[in-house]
Amino acid sequence: MKVETILSQIDLGTMALPEFQRGYVWNRDQVRGLMASMYRRHPVGSLLTWLTPKDPSIIRGGDLGPAGTIELLLDGQQRITSLYGIIRGRTPRFFDGNAQAFTNLYFDLENEVFEFYAPAKMAGKPMWLDVTRLMHPDGLGEVLAPLAGPGVTANLQTYISRLTRLTNIKDIELHIEQVVGEDKTVDVVVDIFNRVNSGGTKLSKGDLALARICARWPEARTVMKTTLQRWHAVGFSFDLDWLLRSVTTIHTGQARFSGLADIETVQFKEALGQAEKATNRVLNLVSARLGLDHDRVLGGRYAFPVMTRLLAEHGGFRDAAEQDRLLYWYVHSFLWGRYATSVESVMNQDLTEVVGQADAVDRLIERLRASRGDLTVRPADFGGWSLGARFYPLLYLVTRMAGARDLAALGLELRAAMLGKLTSLQVHHIFPKAVLYRDKGANYSRSEVNAVANYCFLTQEANLEISDRLPEDYLAEAERRFPGALASQWIPTDPALWKVDRYRDFLAARRELLATAANAHLDGLMHAPATEAPIELPTEVGAAENAGIIEAIEPAVAELSIWATDHGFGAPVFELEIVDPENNELIIVGDAVWPNGVQEGLTEPVCLELDASTEVITRLSEIGYRCFTEVEPLKTWAEAVSGASAPDASIDTLATVT
Repeated sequence: MKVETILSQIDLGTMALPEFQRGYVWNRDQVRGLMASMYRRHPVGSLLTWLTPKDPSIIRGGDLGPAGTIELLLDGQQRITSLYGIIRGRTPRFFDGNAQAFTNLYFDLENEVFEFYAPAKMAGKPMWLDVTRLMHPDGLGEVLAPLAGPGVTANLQTYISRLTRLTNIKDIELHIEQVVGEDKTVDVVVDIFNRVNSGGTKLSKGDLALARICARWPEARTVMKTTLQRWHAVGFSFDLDWLLRSVTTIHTGQARFSGLADIETVQFKEALGQAEKATNRVLNLVSARLGLDHDRVLGGRYAFPVMTRLLAEHGGFRDAAEQDRLLYWYVHSFLWGRYATSVESVMNQDLTEVVGQADAVDRLIERLRASRGDLTVRPADFGGWSLGARFYPLLYLVTRMAGARDLAALGLELRAAMLGKLTSLQVHHIFPKAVLYRDKGANYSRSEVNAVANYCFLTQEANLEISDRLPEDYLAEAERRFPGALASQWIPTDPALWKVDRYRDFLAARRELLATAANAHLDGLMHAPATEAPIELPTEVGAAENAGIIEAIEPAVAELSIWATDHGFGAPVFELEIVDPENNELIIVGDAVWPNGVQEGLTEPVCLELDASTEVITRLSEIGYRCFTEVEPLKTWAEAVSGASAPDASIDTLATVT
């Protein structure tokens, strides 16, 4: 099929660029490489489409295509999106990405190269031509007039030949392989795509399920993103795949996206609305009862679809005891990484305990206990470090809910000291970082300095007052001014442990105290009396007044997000847990992680960890990560990778990565 015909099919709505989560991910080098290859008539690979029914209830003006079908472009999305943007001069409908990757592409008529507009180099130079303008029906005529001047006429035929070759890119025939048939389920099509596209980004079942839904209801992605934005505005971040999973469990009672294969638009809208309301109720519950009121401390996101299905099915809780037992299950599910791997399989196991079961909460707890063996928190569990550690949310939880008190200012309970200026919670190092790093003899590592057991939470006023004072000074003062405040924060009260040379002993002692407090609080949830009514759960969620303020990320690491965006890469995820897929154990909490590659899907996963050991680097490499321990080498490597698709590079690498 000719390129122009494909673009016309997209305009008519009979072929769609599916709404995959990764959206448009190509950079300018890849766009230039594609255009250079097409100009030279190099092979650019075939396309793969999936012929799937449209929802008859939303088709206006009759069916579009055989029996109301639409072709979803599976393999070739990046190439066709680039061509659409250049030739049409606008983004396709529902475009999701950076349009600057294909905007203002110019062609040097003299040297036959493609570059993006640079005023100093191209302004006033008639040989540099706007490719999009050329592709307009009248574009060729507009360009030829200035070329008829003196000194140009002699080469006019050569220039006309080159211009014709360029504009005729629209007439290049691209081979299309079509997947069609009632037996082509979501699972089958995903498998076909991933085999064809073995060199590029793997298509997930969620990607394809969402693409199919958007083909039937074009506004689906926009509506879902608006829902996600509402949560983001109040401090909680989820992604499309997660939301789609929640809709799936609401509608089907199981986790696999194949359950959405035959869902009608009206059913999907209803399930989406139910999923949003149920999620709001769960967010309100964990915020009010557990104090987990912002994104950093919201563990176990994949426990939510199970809880929302339970709420949707039961309509609520019988009493406060059942409500608290569900929270007990939720906390333990993220403490022990219940959904860290094999999300669909594990979630389906848990959903069997929910769907149609009157005692769903107790069944969930028993299944978790059976898989884990023991739900007791031990001191060693608080041995992690950084804000991304699995037990960091538990520290925040017990601080918020167990009457922890401020160590300065007025020494108030933290949950009662949240109103007014300088009173939001902040992370505080009990042994300040500056103090520990000054002790050259002890040589404390970064992981020791940032140990979870060295964290507590204070109001901003208290944090500023304490600053980087010696623990032996300010802790003694806090105990004198506010008796019991240290114990309320599970800080050892033995003054001998407040000295810098006893820091490691201090950590061990505090882990003991934290484990005891955590078990007491969680056991309280498990064995709450059944006499009280459950908390009323609003179906709307608002921003928490006291959402925790996270301590500043290392400046060199924080700057990476700006640098990555400026260079056309995806933004990193800070403080991300990387789990070993073989044993579900935490390998490391990466300082900055690109789990899908710095350019999504086009490189291996990347991790920056400033304090990684040789063993950790080796294991990350074994599971497919490229690991860096310094910022500058990461930047150099990423820039080199992004420049691999130079204008004269073979299109083979582009054709297999859409």
